[in-house]
Amino acid sequence: MTGQRKEIAPGGHGLTMESATNTGNLVAAPPLATRRRLAALPRDYLALTKPRIVGLLLVTTVATMFVADPSGPSLATILWTMLGGYLAAGGAGAINHYLERDRDALMDRTCSRPLVERRIEPLRGLIFGIVLGSLSTLVFALAVNLLAAALALAGLLGYVFIYTLWLKPLTPQNIVIGGAAGAVPPLVGWAAATGGLALDALYPFAIVFLWTPPHFWALALLVKDDYARAGIPMLPVARGEATTCRQILAYSAVLVAFTVLPFLTGLFGAVYLAAAGVLGAGFVGLAAHLDLRRSRAAAVRLHLASLAYLALLFVAMAVDRLV
Repeated sequence: MTGQRKEIAPGGHGLTMESATNTGNLVAAPPLATRRRLAALPRDYLALTKPRIVGLLLVTTVATMFVADPSGPSLATILWTMLGGYLAAGGAGAINHYLERDRDALMDRTCSRPLVERRIEPLRGLIFGIVLGSLSTLVFALAVNLLAAALALAGLLGYVFIYTLWLKPLTPQNIVIGGAAGAVPPLVGWAAATGGLALDALYPFAIVFLWTPPHFWALALLVKDDYARAGIPMLPVARGEATTCRQILAYSAVLVAFTVLPFLTGLFGAVYLAAAGVLGAGFVGLAAHLDLRRSRAAAVRLHLASLAYLALLFVAMAVDRLV
């Protein structure tokens, strides 16, 4: 028989063989497990970038662009900013996966991450993160502006060095101080839209900064045992659940009170105020319920609601400015 042929290897393993010519030289196809692993590799690299977290950060970035420039930034500027923002946040996430792989191996929530299970070699994960961060700086510098590039890079470095390496293993206030890195995307959006920063840019920055502790501590309550095994002094581990719930309620109240300030200064109007009032009442209500009940279900509700709260509040900011 000439051309290609398929044979079943002895033992019935179903190994496919092909002959490039009629000389009978056979080349074994990769085993099924190898093919599946290669097919899953893009998904594993994507997981290193923490896409669900990045998606929320991009909402705050793009919404702030319309707050800064109600006439509307150009579509090209928006798209380049989204790309640069994803690369910066994704690069920070990948580097975080590398730095925390040993602690991740001790926690049920993270023990199946790509670097922990070595579906991706750790050094390759680190290089991937550095490449993404470098590309982000180039995208912002060449397609947006240098200020946006500098702010995005500062956010990445702050998350990696100040939060991950320094504060996280050191103090239960890690997320309070280190949360500033996660609040940088609105500043990037403002700089991308206007080429500079104004005092009003501090409002969206501060809202994300104040939102971060109650959002994250609600999650920390759910995985307290994980953090204890890994030796990470998150607030529920270091101070207990009762203190954590009280701190969540306190920060939620301060956050909601602060969201009224941009209306009082004239940055936003009635549309934003109505949204801030309704969303804030729901957020504080869930935080109060958690403090009273201190149940897993209450912590889950608050954590999930906090994601919707921030996204909807920033959408309300943009809509208010546009109308």
